[in-house]
Amino acid sequence: MATTTPTGGQRTGETPAPDAFEIVPVRHWGRWISAVAAVAALAGLIGSLAKNGNLRWDVVGHYLFAGLIFDGLATTLWLTVAAMTLGLVLGTLVAVMRLSDDPVLYGLSSLFVWVFRGTPLLVQIIFWGYAGALYQHVMIGVPFTGVTFFQADTNTLLTPAVAALLALGLNEAAYASEIVRAGIRSVDVGQTEAAHSLGMRPALTMRRIVLPQAMRVIIPPLGNETINMLKMTALVSVIAAHDLMSNIQDVYGQNYQVIPMLVVASLWYLALVSVLSVPQAWLERRYGRGTARGAAVSPLRRLCAGSLTALRSRTQKEAGR
Repeated sequence: MATTTPTGGQRTGETPAPDAFEIVPVRHWGRWISAVAAVAALAGLIGSLAKNGNLRWDVVGHYLFAGLIFDGLATTLWLTVAAMTLGLVLGTLVAVMRLSDDPVLYGLSSLFVWVFRGTPLLVQIIFWGYAGALYQHVMIGVPFTGVTFFQADTNTLLTPAVAALLALGLNEAAYASEIVRAGIRSVDVGQTEAAHSLGMRPALTMRRIVLPQAMRVIIPPLGNETINMLKMTALVSVIAAHDLMSNIQDVYGQNYQVIPMLVVASLWYLALVSVLSVPQAWLERRYGRGTARGAAVSPLRRLCAGSLTALRSRTQKEAGR
């Protein structure tokens, strides 16, 4: 231990008090140099685009908040919500079927995933859009008999919006089923055995015990699928579903301003994706509580926290003087 002389001074060779040390943070010069270079390159690119007369910023500003664009946005949003709802509900059912010991359920669910995950989404959209060429009427009745309960014209029933919803929802169900199945398998089997020992039925165990714990694994990829779904709605423009991209194509098909109209579409997609990223991040933090990864913060937050800590330390040091 450190001792002092009768006059109050500290003996030579003794360890100074902890307050006597000055903590100097490590300076990462390479990070700052690369950051400055990246910001300079980004500023140059933005400046080049801003001064490029071929972009026709007047056209971009004129159509950015046009009524036709808002009509397409409404269709894009409801397609995204409806397709993700259909995909998540059906995907959860398919995932449970694939985990079943019943060979028939397992086979049917595996066939569903194989078909809808193995064919391109664009092909599925076109198939549903032109399903009337395969079946002129949609009928529900007793097979191999003349008994019919419901009959409707295919083209009347499968409008472009309905065809787009079926294609997007069924395709998403195939991918969502694999995400949900991976999340269910990540939960320890002892949780299920403990619930069964308490007398809980399998359906209740899945709903109250397994799925809440699996959400930590399910939420991140499912959030990415939601953002991807928002962008994939642009593919339904091939069947004129009147989404955002369909209306954009209608406009530049008349005024021939392809690049400015694509800039309008890109700005709106970027805005919508940014909005969707907020609840995704909140859900990831909520269901990741209690884990090291769930407590992780972004580099920007670390930078702000580090700056505040350094400022607070400097303020306390000056106040102590």
